Amino acid sequence: MASIEMKNASGKKVKSVDLSASVFGIEPNVAAMHEVVRAQRAAWRAGTHQTLTRGMVRGGGRKPYRQKGTGRARQGSIRSPHYTGGGTVFGPHPRSYAFKVPSKVIKLAMRSALSGKLADEQLYVVDEFKFEKPSTKEAASALKALGIEGRTTIVVADDDVNTYLSFRNIPAVECIPVAESNTYDFVNNKALVFTAAALERIEEVLK
Repeated sequence: MASIEMKNASGKKVKSVDLSASVFGIEPNVAAMHEVVRAQRAAWRAGTHQTLTRGMVRGGGRKPYRQKGTGRARQGSIRSPHYTGGGTVFGPHPRSYAFKVPSKVIKLAMRSALSGKLADEQLYVVDEFKFEKPSTKEAASALKALGIEGRTTIVVADDDVNTYLSFRNIPAVECIPVAESNTYDFVNNKALVFTAAALERIEEVLK
């Protein structure tokens, strides 16, 4: 069973916390993480691209010239694809890029990401951020005290509104409630921070 130092918002060690080996001590499954992140990014695509087929473009209701006797190739409409301004053949149309990933694979990917973060020493645990009211200044000071720089993801309890509001405006910092935890946010950073309440919940869900 692995363990990690739990610190307070001032950067001082509070105690050592034992982490579940089934969540934070597995061999990271890179294929599972890749599949889940690819699914997440695919679901974010708007898919609103559109091209006009020959039935959608304007004009071309009249045959451009008679069928025979002109010495030219016969044509039925100036909106055929080979005409300038004509329709597009096999062009993109609105669609969804989303695809499903089994829930077992999603959980495996999250466990793999957490295990990798712990192994890379990019995982931090804070007992709690005591914000009486939202304060970006205090949030930035807390990160500095913890020695955290660069792109950071902070996972907090679902009802910890003041912490969420305090961190959300800091550049390169993503603050999410534990209910919205996902593989992409776990790996897309240089530091992953959990509050004690969020850590307890994520272990409960992923065990």
